[in-house]
Amino acid sequence: MITVEKIQQLADAKLAEGTDFIVDISVKQGNKITILLDNDKGISIANCIAMSRFVESNLDREVEDFELNVMSPGLTEPFKIPRQYQKNIGRQVDVVTKEGQKLSGKLYKTDNEGIELETRTKEKTEKNKGKQLIISNISLKFNQIKETKLVLSF
Repeated sequence: MITVEKIQQLADAKLAEGTDFIVDISVKQGNKITILLDNDKGISIANCIAMSRFVESNLDREVEDFELNVMSPGLTEPFKIPRQYQKNIGRQVDVVTKEGQKLSGKLYKTDNEGIELETRTKEKTEKNKGKQLIISNISLKFNQIKETKLVLSF
């Protein structure tokens, strides 16, 4: 069976040429290989095709047959690696913590440890009878986050 490590080595060799990065690699039963590829400026079909051709040319179907899919992670898929957070700074995201808390806000900053969200809520204050806009920053470590998704707005 073809291993994830083998595909990772091949992908890394190809990635040395540019700014693309791997989000995920999976190899399922029957050698069904999936590579999720991204770029800080957005991945193109041409980049996916180039990766597919490179990996395919370095595997031998005579030795072991396989199915190969190279694609972008998709806008509706949850983030899988910290670099996806970096790519989406300044954009609206929905975060679900491991405790089940749901947060929505602008991805303000990120580092190797976690993220900071800028949230906006309308809350009742003691001084006013109406609601007032409250802006707060929430820091989360990556180990506290269950899932983060980009909010699509049209």
